[in-house]
Amino acid sequence: MINPALEEFEEIREGVRGLCQNFDAAYWRGVDERKAFPEEFVTAMTEAGWLAAMIPEEYGGSGLGLAEASVILEEVNRAGGNSGTVHGQMYNMFTLLRHGSEEQKQKYLPKLAAGQLRLQSMAVTEPTTGTDTTKIKTTAVRKGDKYIVNGQKVWISRVQHSDLMILLARTTALEEVRRKSDGMSIFIVDLHHAIGNGLTVQPIANMVNHETNELFFDNLEIPAENLIGEEGKGFRYILDGLNAERALIAAECIGDGRWFIEKARKYACAREVFGRPIGKNQGIQFPIAKAHINVEAADLMRWRACEEYDSGRNAGASANMAKYLAAESSWEAANVCMQTHGGFGFANEYDVERKFRETRLYQVAPISTNLILSYVAEHLLELPRSF
Repeated sequence: MINPALEEFEEIREGVRGLCQNFDAAYWRGVDERKAFPEEFVTAMTEAGWLAAMIPEEYGGSGLGLAEASVILEEVNRAGGNSGTVHGQMYNMFTLLRHGSEEQKQKYLPKLAAGQLRLQSMAVTEPTTGTDTTKIKTTAVRKGDKYIVNGQKVWISRVQHSDLMILLARTTALEEVRRKSDGMSIFIVDLHHAIGNGLTVQPIANMVNHETNELFFDNLEIPAENLIGEEGKGFRYILDGLNAERALIAAECIGDGRWFIEKARKYACAREVFGRPIGKNQGIQFPIAKAHINVEAADLMRWRACEEYDSGRNAGASANMAKYLAAESSWEAANVCMQTHGGFGFANEYDVERKFRETRLYQVAPISTNLILSYVAEHLLELPRSF
């Protein structure tokens, strides 16, 4: 079992904390108020090499594992930041690293590691299919040395602040394949070339300062050399990266949970009502203590998922359960923190309401807690498939 107190983890924690000190609560509050993208923070994380953690050394990265990467994102959120602005660079890269050709890896990975390119986006979800991915309607038709893409995607994050995007599209119609998961392929899309030349980006205003968009493809041309792996096997390639994504999201939730608990603890010790700190009251103490216990339990599942993934084992079950437990515990901690602060929790200057909104997202994305329960019921408990 991974020991979270390992010296190299502590070095990473200290390094990320040091960087995050330059981006304090006032910085994040200002970014949130302006609905802006934290360009300075993302640039600093890139230049410090944190976003290249899992890129192999031969391509200019640090060659670290999922466990170390999860610590990086945890510490950003634990410091009061929003790692949702950078996490795509980490898990989107897996698809390219694991299934791309050597030519593709040589072309893109060194530039990603050096911060010359960003791969922050992955386009999978569609308006009419949601999580029923095998029913996607976006098509990519081969014509000579190009693929012609038509269709629509929704909830695609960071497109406006990325250079590259991973795209999942049908290359063989659903009714023509033996298994519904067949016939989908993945491509690298050069966003600078695509936008305005067959790709239209429509921003979606939402309750969190999270840059997300609806995409419209109208005869977008993609070079055939941008196909990743074999045509028709894109769905299984995507699944590979999703286990890493869920473990990383779990780490972000754990960082959020620890931020909320520490925020609530400090306020409960400082705030006096009826001549005594409110933290003396068990009605305040117990919810904070319970939230802490649940975050610590979720953390253990995070380490299990990372260990399985980094050792090459199937981490699907552990990654799903880690994401579920961490999302549930961070949301519980958010509610406890808000309740502890009372009316002040709604004031922007306390930052609770901002983090409250940010961590609520992970009940829904990148996979809803209900779908994880369905996965566990079917694949671990062998109950009948519910959908």
